[in-house]
Amino acid sequence: MKITSLKLENFRNYTHAQVQFSPGVNSLVGKNAQGKTNLIEAIYFACIGKSFRGKEKELISWGKENGSITLNASNQIRQKQIKVILQKGAKKSVKMDGINIRRIGDVLGEVPIVFFSPDELKLVKDSPEERRRFMNIDISQTNKKYFYLLSRYEKILDNRNKLLKSTPNKEVVLETIDIWNRAIASAGIKIAKERARFVEKIAPYADMANKYISNGESLRVEYCGIKIESEEQYVAKLEKSFEKDFKLGYTTFGPHRDDIDIYLNDVEVKNFGSQGQQRTAALSLKLAELEIIKERTGEYPVLILDDVFSELDAERRQRLLKFTSRCQTFITTTDESFCEGKIIKIQNGKLENN
Repeated sequence: MKITSLKLENFRNYTHAQVQFSPGVNSLVGKNAQGKTNLIEAIYFACIGKSFRGKEKELISWGKENGSITLNASNQIRQKQIKVILQKGAKKSVKMDGINIRRIGDVLGEVPIVFFSPDELKLVKDSPEERRRFMNIDISQTNKKYFYLLSRYEKILDNRNKLLKSTPNKEVVLETIDIWNRAIASAGIKIAKERARFVEKIAPYADMANKYISNGESLRVEYCGIKIESEEQYVAKLEKSFEKDFKLGYTTFGPHRDDIDIYLNDVEVKNFGSQGQQRTAALSLKLAELEIIKERTGEYPVLILDDVFSELDAERRQRLLKFTSRCQTFITTTDESFCEGKIIKIQNGKLENN
């Protein structure tokens, strides 16, 4: 799917905006704080169902009661429209092809996207939560069952943790903990296996991307999580960790503690890589997503690069553009010399040359 157009009403600093996009490269250019990132946030929100910034109550323009995002996309066989309606003091609502969507997970994967910004350096540098989020978003875009399985797991985990904290009487907890152990094992082992498959698939693509952009450095990516084969083994692990869990008041074993290990030339990037190496490694993981989604859906996703070019030298910029030439790409930049393809100038929430 390629995004053909976007319409915004009272979204961030856009009172009203409508723009047509190129199926190739779209360069969004303007000074800082003019609305470039707001525009791609709207694209991301429509495709993923939430903002990469959080704080959805801030999406509606200041002083307005409601706002909306309307995104149109198409490929060779179908068209798709996603409309997000925002109302002050109420939950967002989503329509797909004019039909109300009850579950936001139903939007995932309709217009697959890959998003990268300087903040995505957190994927390499920060806590395991960032790397779990990376796995969850990518897998969910091509496997909706995974999205709902993950939601189920989180609810069971919350209930098990509440039970662990409910009373200082261990015997009372032991009376019902087995119910939650078996429920969480059923969901947890499926999540872990799906993540392990995902990392196994993405690893060679990430290595290929990193070697291409960095001109030779090897990237190794490994799943660091549950390595068991059956629900019974999972339950046995939970039973073994019960004393620790009861003392701490939360579950210490499960995919909610998963991580990804990332090595550059066999050295851990998180602790020993330079910032440039960390940035290239994070970008390579994102570019590997392009190939994984293409492999699973038959077509490349939309790629969004928010303020990435300013962090790369000229050679790496050209290598990146060549690498991503196979998919529709959105680039935001303050420097017009970095622009490629269709150029859309943005000034104070107004679009020019569109």
